Amino acid sequence: MTMDERPHIHSFKTPGGYYIYDVNTNMILKVTPSVYSLLSNRKRLDEGTDSDIKIIEKMKSDGFLSSNRIQEVLHPIDEVLPYYLDNRLHMITLQITQQCNFRCEYCVYSGNYENRDHSNKAMDIETAKKGIDFLISHSRESKMVSIGFYGGEPLLEFDLIRDCINYAQEIGEGKMIDFSLTTNGTLLNDEIIEFFNKNNLNMTISLDGPSDIHNKNRRFAGNNQGTFESIMTNLEKIKEKYPDYLKKVRFSVVLDPKSNFSCINEFFTTYETVKNSYSFFVSISDKYAKSENEESEDYLVKKNYESFKHFLYKLGRLGKDYVSPIVIQEFNFIQKFLHDYRNPVRNLPSKGHHSGPCVPGVQRLFVTVNGNLMPCERVSELSEMMNIGHVDTGFNIEKCRQVLNVGKVNEKSCKNCWIFRYCTVCAAAADNLDGFSEEKKALECSRERFTIESLLKDYCSLKEFGCKFGNEEDLIFYETLQSGEMK
Repeated sequence: MTMDERPHIHSFKTPGGYYIYDVNTNMILKVTPSVYSLLSNRKRLDEGTDSDIKIIEKMKSDGFLSSNRIQEVLHPIDEVLPYYLDNRLHMITLQITQQCNFRCEYCVYSGNYENRDHSNKAMDIETAKKGIDFLISHSRESKMVSIGFYGGEPLLEFDLIRDCINYAQEIGEGKMIDFSLTTNGTLLNDEIIEFFNKNNLNMTISLDGPSDIHNKNRRFAGNNQGTFESIMTNLEKIKEKYPDYLKKVRFSVVLDPKSNFSCINEFFTTYETVKNSYSFFVSISDKYAKSENEESEDYLVKKNYESFKHFLYKLGRLGKDYVSPIVIQEFNFIQKFLHDYRNPVRNLPSKGHHSGPCVPGVQRLFVTVNGNLMPCERVSELSEMMNIGHVDTGFNIEKCRQVLNVGKVNEKSCKNCWIFRYCTVCAAAADNLDGFSEEKKALECSRERFTIESLLKDYCSLKEFGCKFGNEEDLIFYETLQSGEMK
């Protein structure tokens, strides 16, 4: 049996069951151990028992175990990409400065990454206005648009931020415009806070935990001193003068895998000023990193223990007060990714693309200090592949198309990959600055398959113990009962 003739499936097992993920129908099938062995080991049907063969034939008659695969890797938006770029932009992020008053160990500007270095470059008002004009003129079908401000530390250029917001509101053509900014929080003062409050700007403050953990990586550029106390002073000021605005402030937490996980968890659970705020937790980025970040065993053990406690909470066996806010996102991801969005279908299309890449420029267009257009702020500014245009000349459609269809880099393996519907690998994972690397993308693909399989195992294990996700008719059982019938 050739690769193309084999059922397009992936087999996995948990302590409580044996499963087949059917790629074409996007369904999870629970099977007997012997059927699992027959399918996962690619054995011939005549090697199975009569009962096994009966079950497999029933699965086929029910529309499962098809060998159908994608014939061509091509993003469904490909044909209408120019139209999307001309009419459906949602957001721009303006890189208003490359300077920062911090020197964070893990920052993409730290020198530990291939894509950025700190400099004294700042965006001028003319470039900023062109960026805003570009958003307005390319978002005719978007009733609401967003403008983000990015650094370096954006508050070093507060006057420019204020001018940009005033200008956008002036020429917004009746659109609803949402403003956002991520800051290190040390430069906030009464004038800035009052202006942000008045204009309902969505502010995210970077905060990594208690003082000893936060100050380990996030220090002032001038004297190498910790920054925790300065941030807390400003937060208390907001709490005193603008308590309603503080409720809207979010916190971005970078989890250093070498730090004490328990201390971080305790801080965001008990520290009065932040415990009721929305915090989102991210790992140190490894995109374009010159060296790999390694997680300590102690960190992994404690993080996994908190995940286990959260699963117990979802099963009704532990109180909510014992749940870490850090791991809530993990369950929410399983809920949305494998339950809410996993709709049954009949077959894979003849043409398609894995779900990783967004439409470059449409979701979160990044405008550098020089006016270059990038798909988002996470890609390398030094990358020839990611430079998809300029505010003066518009989009380079062919560059955008290459970024959109990054699956073509390893098309043969992509067409046969079982995580096709769930892959989150984007073009940045394949970016070699001067081109796309099949080797780099293959490495990321391997990691992604491991991640998705782990999520599937967690999802099915939770269901085995009675966790309710909503509509429970999302697993199909092909198991032999004592009576010999199937359910």
